[in-house]
Amino acid sequence: MIKAVIIDDEPLAREVVKEYLLNFPQIQVVQECNDGFEGLKAIQQQQPDIIFLDIQMPKITGFEMLELVENMPAVIFTTAFEEHAIRAFEVHAVDYLLKPFSSERFDKAVQKWLDQYQSMPASTAALLETAAANPVQSNRVVIKINGKIKIIPVQDIHYIEAADDYVKIFTQEGSFLKNKTMSFFEKMLDPQQFTRVHRSYILNVNQVTRIDPYEKENHLAILRSGAKVLVSKTGYPRLKSALGL
Repeated sequence: MIKAVIIDDEPLAREVVKEYLLNFPQIQVVQECNDGFEGLKAIQQQQPDIIFLDIQMPKITGFEMLELVENMPAVIFTTAFEEHAIRAFEVHAVDYLLKPFSSERFDKAVQKWLDQYQSMPASTAALLETAAANPVQSNRVVIKINGKIKIIPVQDIHYIEAADDYVKIFTQEGSFLKNKTMSFFEKMLDPQQFTRVHRSYILNVNQVTRIDPYEKENHLAILRSGAKVLVSKTGYPRLKSALGL
């Protein structure tokens, strides 16, 4: 049996997917979800092979939900927002169904996945690296702490530090780990507000109160919180430019 989860805040849209799936008796819908929070819990509990996912939903988007998934299923997007389609196909997502879609179009998408059953989760993971282009994504960061979801507005971020396979996000509330790369955040964050000042640091320039000389042509950026962030020789000109100096 192939397990599927439907995640969409529109009940009618979920009903359409269930009806179309009757053409595929080998696929069983094990759960329906009304938003990304429910979807994340369902994926953790049910371990589905495939999910049918809307993008724009209340609370968190479909892309943000996928960032929190540990064991990635295959994904077929079912959404009314056409502007995301090119990005989805660029990274070879299973498929992208633009509402309202026909039974024939749905069947084609599912059959495409069935023909490539084993390879799709890796493609879905690749999709997440492009999700930063989503305007909603660039305004906030979603993290998971002890099973709970926390949303951090980007303006609350003081700086970001590399931490092996993770990054550490520093805010007034403390620091939080996120399983993403520094290059991901470089692409995601507004370059007028955030600058890569060191290979290990991305800095919110609005938090800088002064810049002090440091050893070997490096500098220290002193933040409003009192934190000190190392600025490399190559990062110093970028920081000065961002500050208008």
